[in-house]
Amino acid sequence: MTRWAFGQLVPLLMAVGLTAMSAQPAAKSQPRPPAPLASHAPTDTPLPLDSATRLVRQYCTGCHNDRSNAGGLTLTAFEASHAVAEARVAEKMIAKLRAGMMPPPGAKRPTEATLLGIAMALEEHIDEAAAKNPNPGSRGFQRLNRAEYGRSLEELVGLKLDMGAFLPPDTVSNGFDNVADVQTPSATVMEGYVRAASRIASLAVGDRNAGPTEATYRVPRTASQMRRVEGAPVGTRGGISVTHVFPADGDYSFRIMLHSSGDGTLFGSTARGEQLEVSINGVRVALLDIEPRMSESDPSGMNLYTPRVPVKAGPQRVTAAFIQRFKGPAHDLMSPIEHTLADSHIGLGVTALPHLRDLNVMGPYDVTGVSDTVSRRKIFTCRPTSEAEESVCASKIVRALAEKAYRGSLSATDFEGLMGFYREGRQDGDFESGIRFALQAILASPRFLFRFEEVPDTARAAERYRIGELDLASRLSYFLWGTLPDEELLAVASRGRLRAELRQQVTRMLADPRAEALSSRFATQWLRLNDLSRIQPDALQYPYFDYTLGEDMAQETRLFFDHLVRADRSVLDLLTADYTFVNERLARHYGIPDVSGEAFRRVKLTGPAAVRRGILGHGSVLTLTSVADRTSPVLRGKWIMEVLLGSPPPPPPPNVPELDEVDAAHEGRLLSVRERMEQHRANPACNSCHRVIDPLGLALEHFDVTGRYRIKDSGQSIDAAGELYDGTTIEGSAGLRAALLKRQETVLRSFTEFLMTYALGRRVETFDKPVIRAIVREAERDGYRMSAFIMGVVTSPAFQMRALELTDTANDRR
Repeated sequence: MTRWAFGQLVPLLMAVGLTAMSAQPAAKSQPRPPAPLASHAPTDTPLPLDSATRLVRQYCTGCHNDRSNAGGLTLTAFEASHAVAEARVAEKMIAKLRAGMMPPPGAKRPTEATLLGIAMALEEHIDEAAAKNPNPGSRGFQRLNRAEYGRSLEELVGLKLDMGAFLPPDTVSNGFDNVADVQTPSATVMEGYVRAASRIASLAVGDRNAGPTEATYRVPRTASQMRRVEGAPVGTRGGISVTHVFPADGDYSFRIMLHSSGDGTLFGSTARGEQLEVSINGVRVALLDIEPRMSESDPSGMNLYTPRVPVKAGPQRVTAAFIQRFKGPAHDLMSPIEHTLADSHIGLGVTALPHLRDLNVMGPYDVTGVSDTVSRRKIFTCRPTSEAEESVCASKIVRALAEKAYRGSLSATDFEGLMGFYREGRQDGDFESGIRFALQAILASPRFLFRFEEVPDTARAAERYRIGELDLASRLSYFLWGTLPDEELLAVASRGRLRAELRQQVTRMLADPRAEALSSRFATQWLRLNDLSRIQPDALQYPYFDYTLGEDMAQETRLFFDHLVRADRSVLDLLTADYTFVNERLARHYGIPDVSGEAFRRVKLTGPAAVRRGILGHGSVLTLTSVADRTSPVLRGKWIMEVLLGSPPPPPPPNVPELDEVDAAHEGRLLSVRERMEQHRANPACNSCHRVIDPLGLALEHFDVTGRYRIKDSGQSIDAAGELYDGTTIEGSAGLRAALLKRQETVLRSFTEFLMTYALGRRVETFDKPVIRAIVREAERDGYRMSAFIMGVVTSPAFQMRALELTDTANDRR
């Protein structure tokens, strides 16, 4: 493709304006018989509005008045009967009252039933008005983020690539990377997509003219190199195993960099006879001897090189790993341990064996052709046998790719434009070159990168309208699968039957393997599992923790959430589940017996392991809410407030010392984290927030930085008792679970709000709160099953309708 042709795509992408989405409720499905579940919610009724107003003035205006203005809120003139007009204030009050956070600790407060009655009075008044005039909201343009682009690419051409190597990072808002109004299409972002399209099209089709390039794969800094890594041949240890996409058949070479010590010599130089194997799809292609005297001062530095070896085009598993020379534990300073490099930058370690740092794939040299690959089989659905057949075959290929990439709609103008790219590529090359140029145009097209939604002409006179069925199919697919709609979903939508068959399609999609996106995408972001990689527990204090164990912890939580979806369990299992998913390594870390092997399996949490019920016992959550050398009750309490209760605490006041600045010792002994927290709270500027946050986090003090159970901290017995903001006394993780179940309505609404944010690709607004409450009420009839919440979201006005914006044009599919 000419430089001019693709050079015009960037300004085109920048010039395109987009629309948004939302929905009208489909016919309500018949609920399943409710699953048996003990309810912890009070059964009180709403108070009369005038009584609610009187109580607000009696108990709230002492702080929230025109003079004090606590929290930037005054309730002096608040009238419950005006809650609809003052919905933003009323919804804030509802959230705090439901969570029991107001009135604040130490202040005079009425009974729990009275507080709940005020909240219910406001809810009933607001919900009644919302039911008469639902507001589905609107959303700006929706751009495919890195994860969605990669998954769509895999669905389209069968290539699974790390999009981090092609595209810039996505902006995260409200915990998610798919919130539309922060996906600004800057010139830098759009140029990244155009460059990615060019490279990906060459990898998918293959390139007989490919020249040598170099790709680098790095071993995670704290990954143990004492065990066989996933994908490596049996009989190896450490190293790295990756799937690399080779652009053509030809010769390739591999460069392996080893870690050095602080003096520039080989780390692990005392080990003799070490060898490193390079294999392709498990077949050895090179065996390299490691010279113990190698040094950074040598011409090759800390690098090993293989001879050039022939490799076929397409995705191949490349492994560089050490030959396993022993079966027993190594002679370590502390044995057996996993964290074998305490500092990978200067080679400070605790296991004297060589460690691999980087793997570089270089080539191709002497290209011999392009072999059949998965992506080529998906692309080339026909093969011309003569020049006269090329145009017909190209039209078939381009149309099939574009209709799938553009999610079911391809105009004559779009098609002719793509065929123009094909003809340009064919003119400068062969048939495959033309297809590659057309595919490149598809992957860089605004129709693929942006999820456009058509605004029907009939919507001009309306404030809101139902989105089209193809657009609904796209929303549904990216919500549940994070990728393009499949053929069946598009076919049902094209016949105008998707709304009528919505429950059947959702059930089918949740049973599909692609529904793992709800765990790997939604749950991973909602539960902040991505933060786990940023926590590096101190290698000398916690030598049993390494990168691999951290990955196992995250996988436990993802598998747990995936099970909730596929088994259609109650959302409250997030707090109460007496089971989890572990492999041998994680089970040993938790002290769970009789688990062997690398595969994860479901285990019952009985006996001492019962303290781990629900996600509050998952190592992932406990580690990501710690710091390197100690637990953090503040981070743990803050996580509970933000993720489970949907009530983030205010930022800390300025000029307040960090906990690490508090003396760690007193009268010749080390202070426990709890004792240091008590000293920190003595500062009046800290106390008001910490007395809300700290009891939540301190209840989990029996778990150390890595989530391992303990009974002492700094030699002091753990005290996990406390009193919550609402006066509830708790002790340990069991007491915390019971307290959260007492507020289960708040937990369920918080979960629904996060689920809606992810599904809609926009932040939840005040006008969405009645819909959230309706979803939770409907889910109660179905035992709070996961499917009830998912169906509640996809049948909501916010998902199936859209409010019209003044900037909308008559047809946004141009």
